[in-house]
Amino acid sequence: MVTLVSVIDALGQKAALVEKPSPKSIDVGRVVNESANKFMSDQHSVGLSVGIIKDGRSWTYNFGEVEKGTKRPPGPHTIYELASITKTFTGVLLAQAVIEGKVKLDDDVRRYLDGSYPNLEFEGKPIKLFHLINHTSRLPFVMPDRPELFRNPDPYKLPQILTEIESNYTRENFYEDLHKVKLDKAPGSEFKYSNSAAQLLGYILERIYGMPYEQLVLKKIAKPLGMTETKITLTAAEKKRLAKGHYDNGSIALYGTLQTQAAGALRSSVSDMLKYMKYHLNESDEVIGLSHRTTWGDINYYASGLNWQMNKTSAGHRRIWQSGGSFGFSSYCVIFPELRLGIVLLSNESDQNSQGRLSAMADEILMGIGEHNRPASESKS
Repeated sequence: MVTLVSVIDALGQKAALVEKPSPKSIDVGRVVNESANKFMSDQHSVGLSVGIIKDGRSWTYNFGEVEKGTKRPPGPHTIYELASITKTFTGVLLAQAVIEGKVKLDDDVRRYLDGSYPNLEFEGKPIKLFHLINHTSRLPFVMPDRPELFRNPDPYKLPQILTEIESNYTRENFYEDLHKVKLDKAPGSEFKYSNSAAQLLGYILERIYGMPYEQLVLKKIAKPLGMTETKITLTAAEKKRLAKGHYDNGSIALYGTLQTQAAGALRSSVSDMLKYMKYHLNESDEVIGLSHRTTWGDINYYASGLNWQMNKTSAGHRRIWQSGGSFGFSSYCVIFPELRLGIVLLSNESDQNSQGRLSAMADEILMGIGEHNRPASESKS
């Protein structure tokens, strides 16, 4: 389904890091403030919320403004668009369905579709469920498949064009276009970022459980974890806490129509996302263990799980991350299970470099905290 969500978030997915020896005790606040001030010094930056969880302790920090020129700072309960970080929730839902015995990861997707789709295979190799969430399905980036829209686009007109297309694009239209897809390679053979694949998985999960995607997230993830600010549909009070997204020229961005659902429609706060990071740091949980399992690639260099993208640091620790970008929002979350460390970065501005800058910021925080450091005593947020 066409949307600007992940027009940006498909960029800058792979990060590199060289870690340095550091003291055994560090000031988390100092490390975060130094890296955040560098991020905020960029002329495009507007607001930023940072969440850190380390060894079971958590901290939140906030910088800038919820809307440019208002001098109103964000807080731990300011709500941001998550964009493609939503896909990690979709991956968790798929893992839960597997653990519950409702599906198998390697099921042919056509088992859950009405009608005939002989086109959803290449030389006898079908698209399987896990291909939809590890970006190897070979389905188009978005549907309807309009690649010409993304060739040298006007960054300020494109959101309006995509919003208009999306507002008139139904689920029936999606399935009609799915019939027209022609795979160019065998599913599972090569990484190709796809929002339409994640959206299809969302539709399949809705069919399996008999409820809308948002209700699935609330029932099976958000409510059990106490994530009261993670949802698609906001109340009137929550809308007042929704940060204003900004384009790189400082103007207010359009809010997406949120038809993307499983591919990028969730909104959340840094407070809630710390709870989500804590959940993902517990790999003894069957669901989490499965969602982090490599389903494509080589973890030593670059791999993907159930949407999570993964590699190893120079010290050999797993880095498991996902970024997101939408109309005026950029986000990044990463966990290092062996270090019991999670970092969440939410901002209300998007440009070609914002996600890369968030990734660099996360790397700086990791280098500052280090593998052998212990956070100095300070108040929890």
